[in-house]
This record gives sequence, C-alpha cells and structure tokens, in this order.
Amino acid sequence: MPAEVARCIPPGTAADALVGSLAGEAGRPGLLVVLARPGHAFDAEHVAAVQALLDPFTVALDNHHRLREVTALREAAEADKQSLLTRLGRTEAADAIVGAGAGLRPVMERVELVAKSDVPVLILGETGAGKEVIARAIHTRSPRASGPFIRVNCGAIPPDLVDSQLFGHERGSFTGALEMRKGWFERADGGTLFLDEIGDLPAAAQVRLLRVLQDGQLERIGGQQPIRVDTRIVTATHRDLTLMVREGRFREDLWYRIAVFPVLLPPLRERREDIAELARHLARRSATRFGLTPRMPSPQDLAALTAYAWPGNVRELAAVIDRAVILGNGERLEIVPALGIAAVHDPTRANAPPPPPPGLVAPDARVAPLDAAMRQHIEAALAATRGRIEGPHGAARLLHVNPHTLRARMRRLGISWGRFRDGG
Repeated sequence: MPAEVARCIPPGTAADALVGSLAGEAGRPGLLVVLARPGHAFDAEHVAAVQALLDPFTVALDNHHRLREVTALREAAEADKQSLLTRLGRTEAADAIVGAGAGLRPVMERVELVAKSDVPVLILGETGAGKEVIARAIHTRSPRASGPFIRVNCGAIPPDLVDSQLFGHERGSFTGALEMRKGWFERADGGTLFLDEIGDLPAAAQVRLLRVLQDGQLERIGGQQPIRVDTRIVTATHRDLTLMVREGRFREDLWYRIAVFPVLLPPLRERREDIAELARHLARRSATRFGLTPRMPSPQDLAALTAYAWPGNVRELAAVIDRAVILGNGERLEIVPALGIAAVHDPTRANAPPPPPPGLVAPDARVAPLDAAMRQHIEAALAATRGRIEGPHGAARLLHVNPHTLRARMRRLGISWGRFRDGG
C-alpha cells in the first residue's frame, strides 16, 4: 500500500492530491484521499505521512464494517423476535403471570423466596396448569436471568437419545455422531435448565442426572474429560413421584435431590378468581396472533367460563379462547358453551343454548355450596379407601387428582383423614 501512495508523486515533483489504497482483513477495498489546499502541493514528506496513516485507517475501515454487520444482525434478530412474538400473540418474551395477585399469590410468594438461591425446585401440578410459566418466573427473578433458559420435555425424547440430548456426545462416539454436540446441560451453562415431565426420564438417565447434580460436572458420550457446568435445575411433573419412588420407578436419591424446594401449582378450577383476567389476557393475545381486532369476553361469557371445571387447565382455556376469536372474526368472541372435548364430537351440544350464569337458577332449586359438595365428595372417597390418600387404592387415585392437590384441598376444607382410617 505505501508504494501506491508513492507512485502518486514521481521523484522530484509535487502533487495536489494523494491517494492511498486500504484493504482490510475481510478483503473490503477502500481509498484514503488527501487533497491539498488551493495553491499548495504535497511533496515526499507528505507521502510519508500518508503512508503512516494507512494502517490506522485500515483498522478504522475494518471496525466500521464490523459495526455495520453487528447493527444489521441486531436489526434482523429484533425483526425475527417481533415476528415470533406476533405469531405467539405476545408483546414481550416473558410470559405474563396472570393471577399473581390473586389465585397464584401463594405460588408467587414461594417463587420469590427461592428465586435468589440456586437450590433445585420441583414444580408439581396438573398438565396444562402453567408449570413452564412458573419455571421461567423463577429464572427471570434469579441472578441467572441474563443466562439461557432451556426447556427439555423428558417425555418427548426417545430413550436411546436421552443421554446424547442431555449430556452431549463426541464426534464418532456412535453411528451417526458426525460431529461433536453439546448437551442441554452445557447449553444452559450459567442459566437454568428446566426438565419438564421429569417422571418420564428413563432409569439409566436418572443415574447420570443424579451424578451431574452431585458432582456439578459431566462427561459427553465418548468423552474422556469431565466438563464442569454451572446450571440451575428446575424440574416439573404431573405424576405422583412419591408413589413412583415406592414402586421403584423413580430413584429415591434423585427425588431427594430435585425436591429440595417443591412448589405446588393449583389447577385452574381451584383458582376461579383468575379465570376472568386470564380470558381477557388470552383474548388479546389470540387477536394479536390472528391479526384481528381484540374483543373482550362479555359478562355472560365470563359466567360460563367460570362455571366450567377446566380439566385441561389454562391450556384448555387458551384453546377455547383461540376458537372463540376465530369464530368471532374480530367482531365478537364466539364462546362455545360446551367447552370440553364432547363439544368437538357432539355438534348438538355446541349448538345448544349457553348455560345460565351462576345464580340464575329456579327459585325452588336446591344447590349445595361448592365447598360443601366438594367436602362431601372427598369424605366419601376417604371413607371408601379407609383414609388412604396415595397408592393404587388411595382416594387420590379414586378422585383422579394428584395426592398433593388432594391434601391441599383437605387442609382448606378442614378434612381430617385420621377419623376415616380409624373407621370413625
């Protein structure tokens, strides 16, 4: 490059312009042009000065191009993020905790308690109750919030791939391992690994998971060197892990490791005060996702939604609201009165008139309060099982609820299982 500047001025002459060529590391060409003021000319000393400037200007040119690339990548990533949020019907990446001040207040209090520490958390709750939302809340409130949050559904991984997915593998460690692959533990290093449906983890993987939790390090399949990882573990399940431990289907030592701080997430039917707010939130989200005008549920809609039992929890409510938004086409919400699976298979139920809101019953009808009816039903189940709560012949199995959920209801309703065990 200096030679090209020197050729601009033959020996013994002067010039009113100097041109130096710049070529950065990425091969992008550039020119440094220096013009003399009118009536002045450059000589050999000026050529030397320009030669000295070529290197720093080349670095500046490289930095300029890199900055433009980073800006372009950031803008593309932001555009992708906004596109994804629109498809998901969200305005921000974090899930809103609807009901944090009402039905979910006890849960959020426990989240705030445990978020700042690194102890393992086990979230217990029915399918569709929102366990991932709670796991993300723990992550975002923790010192690891800037790190990755990775969710793994243990029940969705084929048993022969669990070790590779969780712990990674080295190139050539087995047929098809064409390159080294980091497992989910390594990818979540410095952040949180959410192992959903931990009860579906095969026995062999349970052993390796226990070792990682104990030692804080792992070995990839085919690897020889231990790799230290700094990953917080949050697990979740809808299964009765205590029963699985007694039946030998889940390791007791792993249970003690992951259940340091359990969080019981109540089903939607036990926090009906959140249904109205959830319905409005989901209606706004669905309208955004489908590109329609947001419409809020009417008082009649909310009465029907609140009266329903929601066996599918928040996930089922979201599906119902999605359907209502699509059927209403941005003009209204078309809430299908028969909200369960039967409505899909029985069109006559879907076309039936909506059920009357609670309180609009015949004057001579005698309806027991919900708590009284629930208490009577639970006591009947306890009497039939002689006070046994868990196990294949327990009241929880008879009522098709999680034993933790049943105990919580019994505490709230003041039911003692002891008198049924004694036969009283």
